[in-house]
Amino acid sequence: MNGSDLAGRVRSGDRRALARLVSQIESGDPAVDPVIATLIDSAPPARRIGITGPPGAGKSTLVDAMISEFRSSGNKVAVLAIDPTSPITGGALLGDRIRMQGHVDDSGVYVRSMAARGHLGGLSLAAAPTIAVLARAGFDVVLVETVGVGQSELEIMDHVDSVVLVLAPGWGDQIQADKAGIVEIADVFVINKGDRPGVDVVQRALQERLGDTGAPILVTTATTGEGVPALVEVVR
Repeated sequence: MNGSDLAGRVRSGDRRALARLVSQIESGDPAVDPVIATLIDSAPPARRIGITGPPGAGKSTLVDAMISEFRSSGNKVAVLAIDPTSPITGGALLGDRIRMQGHVDDSGVYVRSMAARGHLGGLSLAAAPTIAVLARAGFDVVLVETVGVGQSELEIMDHVDSVVLVLAPGWGDQIQADKAGIVEIADVFVINKGDRPGVDVVQRALQERLGDTGAPILVTTATTGEGVPALVEVVR
C-alpha cells in the first residue's frame, strides 16, 4: 500500500489503516512523513481537546464519561491516552484503555494508548503527529489525555484547540503555589470528584488565581456523569 492509498483509507475511516499508521509513527518510521503531510493538507482538523491534570484527579474516568456524552449526540470520538511507561517492557501500562472498555464495541470510538517513554511535557514524542492524524481520520472530536502532570508539563497546549485542567478536592494549596505553571495554559477548569468534601476550597483557590479572566470553572462527578454534559457543551 503506497502513502497516498494509506492516507485515503485513514481519511475514509478505515480503523485498521489508522492503527497501522499510528504504529509506524510510534516506531519512528520516516516513510509515514509524506502520509501525514497528505492528511494534514487534505482537510481542516477535528475539534481537539486536551485533558490534563495531576495524578488521581480522575482524568481517565472523566474522558470515559465525555466519550459517552459526545456519542449521545452522534459525534465520532478518537482518544489518545498517554500512559506512564512500563519499567520492564518500555510500553504503555494501558490503565487508561482499561477504564474505557465500555466503548470497545462502538465503531464510533477509537482509543489508542501511547507510552510516554520518559518524554517530559506530559505527552510523548509521537503524540504530535498522532494527534494530527487522528484529527483528520473521520472523527468529530479528538480527546488527548496526558499523563499525570505537575506545574511544568505544558506541551499539550501546542497541539489542541482547548485545554481542560482536571483537579480534585485537596488541590487548593497547590493552586495557590502555582505561579507560572499549568494553570496558566488551561482554558477550562474542572473540579472532578464533586461528591467529595473540599470542592469549595478548590473553587475559591481557582477564582483567586484566575481573577477576572472569565475561564469556566466546572464541577463534575465523572463516576455518575454529573456535570459532564455542561463540560462537553463548553468545549464542543
